[in-house]
Amino acid sequence: MRHWLLGATAERLLRKTRHPILVVREAPRQAYSTVLLPVDFSAWSVRAIDLARRISPQARLLLLHACELPFEGKMRFAGIEEDTIRQHRETIHREALARLDEIATDAGLTPAQWRPLVAHADPTDYILEQEEVQGADLIVMGKHGIGMTEELLLGSVTKHVLCQSHADVLVVVR
Repeated sequence: MRHWLLGATAERLLRKTRHPILVVREAPRQAYSTVLLPVDFSAWSVRAIDLARRISPQARLLLLHACELPFEGKMRFAGIEEDTIRQHRETIHREALARLDEIATDAGLTPAQWRPLVAHADPTDYILEQEEVQGADLIVMGKHGIGMTEELLLGSVTKHVLCQSHADVLVVVR
């Protein structure tokens, strides 16, 4: 009930403001040490890194991207061999790693300041899994400005992470 109420309140605030909102789960004991930054390779990604560095300059940054092979189900249905599908997945994975490296470079990060996390996975599930595995104490995410109808029908990665994560979440409306 608490998670639902927190999520509903934060969601209403996000719909009404253009300012970043930090949802704090517990009273802070120390500075953030591990920041998880889900990125979608939009122009917002570099801004998110900058914001995370300003909030917690000493934190370890984890740049995360959950990628999917477009039309994978249709490829299987069409009888394309698993090796071909696997090769396409590997290509997408390599390209995502290269793009994360570009974003980190554009944000002025040194290799010691960040680490990439890329997987073929559902974005919400992968973000929440890596929050736990990596011990992230802050998640910095952008929220697309889609309408309420689309959110009700399709859901929202940001909304689900906001409701289900245990870490603090900083949401910036893009």
